[in-house]
This record gives sequence, C-alpha cells and structure tokens, in this order.
Amino acid sequence: MLLGKVIGSVWTTQKEKGMEHVKLLIVQPVNSLKESVGNIVIAMDRIGAGVGETVIITQGLPAQKLTNEKNSPIDAAIIGIVDSFEVK
Repeated sequence: MLLGKVIGSVWTTQKEKGMEHVKLLIVQPVNSLKESVGNIVIAMDRIGAGVGETVIITQGLPAQKLTNEKNSPIDAAIIGIVDSFEVK
C-alpha cells in the first residue's frame, strides 16, 4: 500500500470490459512528509475521494480483486481516504 495525494481526474468515453462505471483519479505517491515520490498513478476510486485528498492506494492483484470482473485491467485502486496520520 502507498500514501498518495489526488491531483486530478481522468474522463473516458470508452473503457475496457471490467472498467465500466469506474471513476479514475490521478494520484501522486507521497512519503511520510507528504513530499512527492515516484511516478503518478491512475487509480480506480469507488469510495468517493476528491482532488486534494490524501489517500491509500493498493496496486496489482489486490486492486484487480476489487472489481467484479475476473480479468479486469485495473492496476491501482484507492482503498482509503486519510483523515490524518502521525509519524514519530
């Protein structure tokens, strides 16, 4: 799992099977200091995250299992909206 900040949305008129009715958001991974790290990720969002929010994302097979379609092309999914976190 990774922390990330939602920085945008993706709109598509055509999607592969398994991605119908799926909201896609652009997420910038961040570290514990909320500094950008790595490349942006396009992640499926079923929980209602919005631009500017810090989120938890999962990637790979765990993300794909969140869809109803067995062979969905989903590679990343938002699984939580972070209210706060503390690092000591």
